[in-house]
Amino acid sequence: MTTKPHAPDTRLADTRPTDVRQHILDTAQRIIGGKGFSAVGLNEILSAASVPKGSFYHYFESKDSFGKALLESYFDTYLTNLDRQLSAPDRPVADRLLAYWQNWIDTQGDSDTEGKCLAVKLGAEVADLSEAMRAVLERGTKAIIVRLGQALEDGVADGSLDLPGAACPTAETLYQTWLGASLMAKISRSATPLEAAMRATRAMLHLDTHP
Repeated sequence: MTTKPHAPDTRLADTRPTDVRQHILDTAQRIIGGKGFSAVGLNEILSAASVPKGSFYHYFESKDSFGKALLESYFDTYLTNLDRQLSAPDRPVADRLLAYWQNWIDTQGDSDTEGKCLAVKLGAEVADLSEAMRAVLERGTKAIIVRLGQALEDGVADGSLDLPGAACPTAETLYQTWLGASLMAKISRSATPLEAAMRATRAMLHLDTHP
């Protein structure tokens, strides 16, 4: 299939190349979620995506710019899903947050690379290799913490949460707790660290410690 080259950031000018670009990113996320960034070559990604190697540079200037786009795409999807989870109008905010963290246990506690957190997988690996990718990781994780902080404030407002302190520092502590638990879950190949994070979260937010 022939495609017209276009600027990497173009989203609407040509829907066909945009679809191919996103297909490459979606394919890469599954592979890199399992193997990491440095261990995966472009040939493996493009072969899995059934995209000719020569067309890669229509969409990405380099592997570094590709990595940046990969993380941007990941966080765009993550934040969209998080907004949806935290805005469910028929549930108290505390329940929405607990459902979010339960989903974290469900998706990060097994060996399936689908849905794995790229902030956990790539954070330590690429932060010293690529300033562009590190910056995306920083922006993305800060955006998650901001949303969690707002949800905590909303939970206090609806009476479903009792915070130990200010919402923003609490959100940051909770997110760091879950990132660390996710790393330990990878090391131990067990969901036990994530389950411990859930207990710590419930205790910090003065929720019933029994699910």
